[in-house]
Amino acid sequence: MREAIDAHIELLVENGEAVPEATSVENWLADPDYAGVLWALFDVDVTRLMGKVEKINVTLPSLLIRRIDQFVAAHPEYGSRSGFLSRVAADKVIGREKR
Repeated sequence: MREAIDAHIELLVENGEAVPEATSVENWLADPDYAGVLWALFDVDVTRLMGKVEKINVTLPSLLIRRIDQFVAAHPEYGSRSGFLSRVAADKVIGREKR
């Protein structure tokens, strides 16, 4: 299933189409077209589809860096400090563009 979702998102990006923003499950549960269907939730990291990765230098307060590292250690789905920063930035920037 994850491969199908990744392939769909890759096609959207290649065609210059917007990647749909995640919505609440309640929105779908209220739709009679989806009554009685089986549901599965997936966390999809779209940052890897945003082009070539570039290394940059960022200056942050040491306390903030420690807090980020603690958060990433407790939430391994982010993978690393860079993974966390790129996903949070993408959420803010892409989310803001869609509004």
